[in-house]
Amino acid sequence: MLDFLPVNIKTEVISEGPKKTVYYPQIYGIKNYSLLSYINKKIVEGTQELIDLQYGDIPTSVEEVIGQYEIKNNQRQVLSLSLSNYTYHKQAAHGMTYIKSLTFDLEEGKLCKLSDLFKPGSNYVERLSTLIKEQIKERDIQLLDDFTKIEPNQDFYIADKALIIYFQLYEITPYVFGFPMFPISVYDLQDILKEDGPLGRMAVNN
Repeated sequence: MLDFLPVNIKTEVISEGPKKTVYYPQIYGIKNYSLLSYINKKIVEGTQELIDLQYGDIPTSVEEVIGQYEIKNNQRQVLSLSLSNYTYHKQAAHGMTYIKSLTFDLEEGKLCKLSDLFKPGSNYVERLSTLIKEQIKERDIQLLDDFTKIEPNQDFYIADKALIIYFQLYEITPYVFGFPMFPISVYDLQDILKEDGPLGRMAVNN
């Protein structure tokens, strides 16, 4: 059991002039240095991954870059955050934004995949997909094509007692809709949650 909660966060910045600024978080002040180093390295890698994705093979056409982050959960030894990167290329119709989320289980000392939140063998893909289909219908969300199911490694983050499944721009909806976000209560998943996992700990009422 770690002796800290929540973790301390500081903001770092990558800046290349007034129109190219990327903010990203780093944690500090914990005794487990190897864990601290691991988490900060993964955050830096995720930040750079978004920059590389945006710059592609034509970095000279980039006119504006704005990188930001949001801490979604910082309690019960679960750190979940989202990194975003907006980039505008010269003469493009509009800029493009990507989001990458990272969820760390501080008890286990690892970066979590979606499957890590559920009991082994549980059909979490089907369960989550069914709940998302219900929300698509209830919220009358316009789709580019029929929605069938999420990917086993679908983008997600944890926000208190909810699992947020989301999709990138153009992934299932038109650009104008923005990022389709689907909040799912831990109590709708309780029977398949890994009890000692990050989402299982969120479901405990204490």
